[in-house]
Amino acid sequence: MGFRNLRLVTAVFLFALPYGAAAGDHVKRPRAVVELFTSQGCNSCPPADEHLSALARSGDVVALSYHVDYWDYLGWRDTLATPDNTARQQEYSRTFGNRSVYTPQAVVNGRHQLNGAKRRKLDAAIERMEGTVEGMTVDVDVTYSGDSVIIETGASDRKISEAQIVLVYFDPATEVEIKRGDNKGRSFVYLNSVSSFHTAGMWHGRKTRFELPMSEIVKKASGGCAVLVQEMKKGGLPGPILGAAIITVPQS
Repeated sequence: MGFRNLRLVTAVFLFALPYGAAAGDHVKRPRAVVELFTSQGCNSCPPADEHLSALARSGDVVALSYHVDYWDYLGWRDTLATPDNTARQQEYSRTFGNRSVYTPQAVVNGRHQLNGAKRRKLDAAIERMEGTVEGMTVDVDVTYSGDSVIIETGASDRKISEAQIVLVYFDPATEVEIKRGDNKGRSFVYLNSVSSFHTAGMWHGRKTRFELPMSEIVKKASGGCAVLVQEMKKGGLPGPILGAAIITVPQS
């Protein structure tokens, strides 16, 4: 199959204990946020999936795996894919001015895109941005009080025109045996596979406190939930991620 491309569908405008930096560890500024767009039907994706899992296990990177559905017609329907995941990748493509989407694509801090299977380049991008204005510049602290999750952000050191608090829900480690398609006969364990996401509120660059019911998060996240402080570009497109944290979902 090789490195896959698909022409951008311009009609779609939707934005529509886990691995990673955990709230209990008081990691207010992870090294980076890595969003990987992947597919179980893509034979170029396994190296990217493995490295995303390694980043998730590291505990200092918020690593999220968005399974997309546009390769399902080739013989294997991705069991973790959602249309919203595909839509988010398409919106990033518009942000970056791309003419197509592809797998595996990694987006670092909402700022830089690259082939997610290029491990050295991905690690270099994380290292290059860390501690700079392109890295995590806003503290995000998550604490728990009774049945509430409290999210507190620091202030930005520059003017923010439009930004959102985005909650990204993901599944726990999920083993999948692929029975058809290019990866037929192979089995993978996927970490932090995104099941849904939504905007929890607007952020205006000031210290802010949000309180959410844990019960609502538990309903949507079987593995965990990432909190992203993300600037928005013209037309509501996703832009730079300024801060992030992980909400740990209690296990029954």
